[in-house]
Amino acid sequence: MTEPTRILLDENEIPTHWYNVVADMANPPAPPLGPDGKPVGPEQMLAIFPPQILEQEMSAERWIPIPDEVRDIYRIWRPSPLMRAVRLEKALGTPAKIFFKYEGVSPAGSHKPNSAVPQAFYNREAGVKRLTTETGAGQWGSSISFAGQMFGLEVRVYMVKVSYHQKPYRRMMMQTWGAEVFASPSEHTQTGRTLLAADPDNPGSLGIAISEAVEEAAGRPDTNYTLGSVLNHVLLHQTVIGLEAKKQFDKIGLYPDVILGPCGGGSSFGGMAFPFLADQAAGDKRAERLRCVAVEPTSCPTLTKGQYAYDFGDASGFTPLMKMYTLGHDFMPPGIHAGGLRYHGDSPLVSQLYHEGRLEAVAVAQLPTFEAGVLFARSEGIIPAPESCHAIRAAIDEALACKATGEPRVILFNLTGHGHFDMSAYERFFSGQLENYDYPAEAAAASLAHLPKVG
Repeated sequence: MTEPTRILLDENEIPTHWYNVVADMANPPAPPLGPDGKPVGPEQMLAIFPPQILEQEMSAERWIPIPDEVRDIYRIWRPSPLMRAVRLEKALGTPAKIFFKYEGVSPAGSHKPNSAVPQAFYNREAGVKRLTTETGAGQWGSSISFAGQMFGLEVRVYMVKVSYHQKPYRRMMMQTWGAEVFASPSEHTQTGRTLLAADPDNPGSLGIAISEAVEEAAGRPDTNYTLGSVLNHVLLHQTVIGLEAKKQFDKIGLYPDVILGPCGGGSSFGGMAFPFLADQAAGDKRAERLRCVAVEPTSCPTLTKGQYAYDFGDASGFTPLMKMYTLGHDFMPPGIHAGGLRYHGDSPLVSQLYHEGRLEAVAVAQLPTFEAGVLFARSEGIIPAPESCHAIRAAIDEALACKATGEPRVILFNLTGHGHFDMSAYERFFSGQLENYDYPAEAAAASLAHLPKVG
């Protein structure tokens, strides 16, 4: 009997609870700190987050119920399919079995609505009328715009300027769902005005855009801030990806040997990997050999070349200090096309688990990632987003290693979104205009020299 290449679940099999990896961590997560070095309590964050989100952010409960209204909206695109890349396997001549969880089926075309929908829901329940946020590649901005429309909330998005111009169609998606979108740094906040006065051509960064969004939210009582990655509650919401994948592998009697995911802030990687770490914590023999590998760009090598330290989540120091791998909060990333991977830091949970040796990380260059994306598109038909190409590159490298050893391993990667609105990046790749970029060690050292002297 031919093995299935598309493993589906019924909509009634959408998870009823999110999985919280904190419950199975060997050490409690390092607490967020204020500038004075003292832990920040939830009451200090109520100005920009609703109570339910803060409860999830601080929770150590293993299972958090998913509200029925959130699951109803999830049904628009969930469960997402688990696919076997048989044609890619043949193209590589590998004995490995390559699977990918395809999150590009969501309305916004990525994994980001998995957290945008519950964040919008909890804000509406708290009586909030407006949301602010930042976005790099536009995946999160379009997702929270969609979610805001589902719950009748106004949305304002500060989009990193280089992406604002590189990715106009994602900006138009946000506008189609009713959001206001500004290139960041902008004239709408004191943060933006100060930066533009110093450098009118400032290309922007996620750290700057976060500063603008937080500044506005903190200054308006009707407005809260939403974040698309990094924080604990975001990774919690994304575990629907891994929880579904586990059910799908059970249906075909397989289990992954290695899990790979693109990693900028860490939400899609954590969302896929964390539910499998639960198996390791429970002593499941299938998970004894499992490796979970975060894949990042060499131009923004947060885990592989950053420092594990307390740092601000934004460029201006509005956020609490988080212990994470960081390149420094005033890190200015190059304008690579994987805009969702250009963040200076990483999820505190991913960072701690990596620091403790439970996760791995690799960095890949821009040209090999696009080469991998093109090979994948020509084999499987799906044009991947530049962020997803990083996981594909690493999956191909793993599959080629299996070819060399003859080992028939099971490889799983998270295909976080489609590249339909990233074709200008592919155009630059085909015309030879893209180049590899390794972030200079001296630039990273200069930025890291400005880390806060706490913790």
